[in-house]
Amino acid sequence: MTIRFGFLSTHPPTHCGLAAFNSALAAHLDGSGVVRVATTSDDLTPAPGVVHTWMATTPAGWRDAAEALNSFDVAIVQHEYGIYPGRDGGEVLSVLHRLTVPSIVVLHTVLTHPSPSQKSLLEEIVAAAGAVVTITTAAYDRLLVGYSADAAKVSVIPHGASGYAGVVAPRPGPPHMLTWGLLGPGKGIEWALRGLALLQDIEPAPVYTVAGRTHPRVIELQGEAYRAGLHQLGATLGIAHRVRYEAAYLDDAALGQLVRSADVIVLPYDSTEQVTSGVLVEAVAARIPVVATAFPHAVELLTDGPGLLVPHRKPVALAAAIRKILTKPKVAAALRGRNGHAEPARQWPAVARRYHHLAATLITARPVAVAGA
Repeated sequence: MTIRFGFLSTHPPTHCGLAAFNSALAAHLDGSGVVRVATTSDDLTPAPGVVHTWMATTPAGWRDAAEALNSFDVAIVQHEYGIYPGRDGGEVLSVLHRLTVPSIVVLHTVLTHPSPSQKSLLEEIVAAAGAVVTITTAAYDRLLVGYSADAAKVSVIPHGASGYAGVVAPRPGPPHMLTWGLLGPGKGIEWALRGLALLQDIEPAPVYTVAGRTHPRVIELQGEAYRAGLHQLGATLGIAHRVRYEAAYLDDAALGQLVRSADVIVLPYDSTEQVTSGVLVEAVAARIPVVATAFPHAVELLTDGPGLLVPHRKPVALAAAIRKILTKPKVAAALRGRNGHAEPARQWPAVARRYHHLAATLITARPVAVAGA
C-alpha cells in the first residue's frame, strides 16, 4: 500500500533529538512531508521536505498546521512537552482534534510524576490519537500504569539506528572515551570529567571527546554558561589537556567515524526519567561498550547488554566501570559480543516498515463513507 505521510515535529536545520528522530523516520518513509514546528530563534532556512512551518508565535497556528497534515494519508505527530505552543505544549491537542486523517502519536517522554496539567494533557492526546507509539517498554509500562490509556491503541516501536557499526583498524594513541549529543545541564558531563580525573594512573591515560553543540533552548536561556563551566572544571581537576570539545555539527559520515574511534561511550545523564535516548541506541548498534547512568532506556538496553550501569552523580562508580572496560580486554570483548539489541530489526529501514504497517492498519480500519448517507 502506498501511503503519504505527514509529520508534525521539530525538524532540521533545528538541531535537537526530536528533529533528528523525525528526519530519520521521514527519510525512510517514501512520500512524506513535514510540518515543522519552529521558534524565532531557530534557523528558518527552507529545508527539503518541509511543506509548512508552524511558528510558535503565530496565534492559532495549529489551524494551518492541521490543514497541511490533512493533505496526507496519515499524520505522524512527535510529542514532547514544551515543543508546541500553549501550556505544556497543549496546542498539539488542537491539531489532533482538527485532523481528518488517521494519526499516530509518538511519545518521546512519559513522566513518572507528571503535574496534573501534564497528566491530563497526555491522556487527552492518547484519547485523540488513532494509534500511539512508545519507543521503549519502560515508557509503555509507565503509560498504562500511570495514565488513563487504551492499551489496544498503544504499540512499542524501538528507536531506529543509523548503523555506525564497522571494523576499525587498530589505532595508536591513548584509550578514547566519547560522549556526543546536544549539551546542556542534565547531560552529566561534569560527572564524567570527575571520573576522568580518577583514571589518570592508567598508562596511557585516556582522552575524552565531548562532541555536540549546546542545545539551542539552553543558549536562549543561559548562553554558553554550561560549556564554560565544564572548561573551568576540567582546568580545576587538572585534566583540561585530556578533554577535546567538538562543537561543530557532524554529518553522518563524520559522526560514524568518531563513534567507531571510541573505546567506551559514556552517558552520565542526570535524568532518572529518560525513556528515550537516540545516542544510546546508536552506541549499542555500533557495538561500542557503554557506561551509562541507570536511566530507564539504559536499564532496558544495557541490562545483560553491551554496557555497564552506574548510579547517578557517582564519579567513583563511573570511573570504576570505565576502568574495567579500558584495562580488561576480556570484559570489553564480552560487552562487544552482547549485540542482541543491535539486530537488523532496530535499523531505521525495519523501524520505518513497522510504522508503515501501523499506518496501513489504521487506514484499513477507517469506516468507509457511504454516498448519499
